[in-house]
Amino acid sequence: MTETQRAGRLKRSVGFYGLMFVSLGSIIGSGWLLGALKAAQVAGPASILSWLLAAAMLSLLALTYAELGAAYPVAGGGARVPYYSHGPIAGFTAGWAAWLQAVFIAPIEVLAAITYVNSVDTVHEHFNMLDNGLLNGNGLIVAIVLMVVFSAINLAGAKFMSESNTWVVVWKTIVPFLAIMVVAGTQFNTANFSGGKGGFMPYGWHGVFAALTGGVVFALQGFEQAVQLAGEAKNPKRDLSRAILTAMAIGAVLYTLLQVVMIGGFEPGNITIADKDHVLGWAKPLGAAPSAYGAWYTLALALGIGWLAKALLIDAIISPAGTGVIYVGTSARLSYALGQEREMPSILAKTNKRGVPIFSTILAFVVGCLAFGPFKSWKDLVDVVTGTTAIMYAFAPISLAALHRLDPDRERAYRAPSPKIVLPAAFCSANLIIYWSGFPTVWKLVLAMVVGLILFGIGAIRANTTNQLSTRALGWMVPWLAGHVLIGALGRYDGYNVLPNWVDLAVVIAFSLTIYHLAVRLTLTAEESRAEVAKDAQQLDIDVSAES
Repeated sequence: MTETQRAGRLKRSVGFYGLMFVSLGSIIGSGWLLGALKAAQVAGPASILSWLLAAAMLSLLALTYAELGAAYPVAGGGARVPYYSHGPIAGFTAGWAAWLQAVFIAPIEVLAAITYVNSVDTVHEHFNMLDNGLLNGNGLIVAIVLMVVFSAINLAGAKFMSESNTWVVVWKTIVPFLAIMVVAGTQFNTANFSGGKGGFMPYGWHGVFAALTGGVVFALQGFEQAVQLAGEAKNPKRDLSRAILTAMAIGAVLYTLLQVVMIGGFEPGNITIADKDHVLGWAKPLGAAPSAYGAWYTLALALGIGWLAKALLIDAIISPAGTGVIYVGTSARLSYALGQEREMPSILAKTNKRGVPIFSTILAFVVGCLAFGPFKSWKDLVDVVTGTTAIMYAFAPISLAALHRLDPDRERAYRAPSPKIVLPAAFCSANLIIYWSGFPTVWKLVLAMVVGLILFGIGAIRANTTNQLSTRALGWMVPWLAGHVLIGALGRYDGYNVLPNWVDLAVVIAFSLTIYHLAVRLTLTAEESRAEVAKDAQQLDIDVSAES
């Protein structure tokens, strides 16, 4: 059986707006409901810089994904393309990281919706779903029901999922922009941007960087979701790059405005309360409001905008649910891509009559439900997902730089500008996000990557393919992952604080550039790369006139 025969046939039925709304719907999820307050608590008014910095860093990665998606429009492209440049070991590791981050986002969105709605007094009194911030029996039942709904929508097919998602994303986009206009028009205190102990930057640059992994990067990530559906795009060469970059631009503008308006909307008296050691106001900028969840709802009520508060409660269900639907589908496409390799169970690449990877969708549902066990709070899952996402992102610029050399004649409908600058800068951005995740998160992530490689090794032994695997990728992957553990231990983010301020960032950047140039050299040969690409010839050879 050939590799292409192992996989079922996907249907190309998703157009530009479907792709764009899939990416935008991934970006606008629980992050807008929860991210601005959490960023303000960590960085104060300087949290605005956190959003701008995250937008700049992730835009570099978005440019990379835009070219990769248009040139290699395959299902689960974020996981699949590293196979073409560095072979099965690197490809599996990228796919494993991508699948881990994607499979946990649906339960994150479920937890966000439940926690937000549970902050309403009526719900808390008559149908409480949380005990001490964690899911109780009621909450667990609601969570599993939501996961069933997400999976059912995906089993109906990619076209149905993307078309139904379009209207959800329109709503999800209108409501936050409406909140921006109404809140800013009701109350905007410019003194909040310099008031309180520490002024504009009460926690220094440390707070700005810490906010990135405290919800800012999580909120803005998701632009790459159109790439994961590339195998089902009608005209990926024309539509993918535009979809990714459009979604990223809208998301960056939206989140920056949300942060500015929320800071301006706080009561000045709440953020000027301070003692000699702490800026208590930025710890609780909403004053006596007990919950960090329901932040915009609480703010709307405080300003006397009851109708907006009600709209926000409705959105607290719709926004996370829309993103959860997308990520169940993304998880399925990623395990579909992994299932095309002989080292992994071929059942993952089986599709139903609608062209949906049914067993991969079921797997995403089961693992998503299991996540409610060890990770019962929104923040716990966000910490894990942000670092895992950064590992996934790091493979993209390396793969693209390598494929420029290995596959130079491929038609590229879009090209990332100044690749000799953009690609290494994008890799550095991903590595900085990993470092800022903190040492406790980093070593756990690296351990998860090792576990994945062990599973891959077992699969290779069972499939009798160990003598066919190129091990050159291990020459940069091992020092890369081990180096992050070492730098994290020496660093200032929950490490042993050995590296001085700013020196630590210089070390991460120098380390990243060294690994980048090593990785671009330790690739497959051109012949081996062509053999990997040939496995996906069925998806890559697109007759646009026939599919449109």
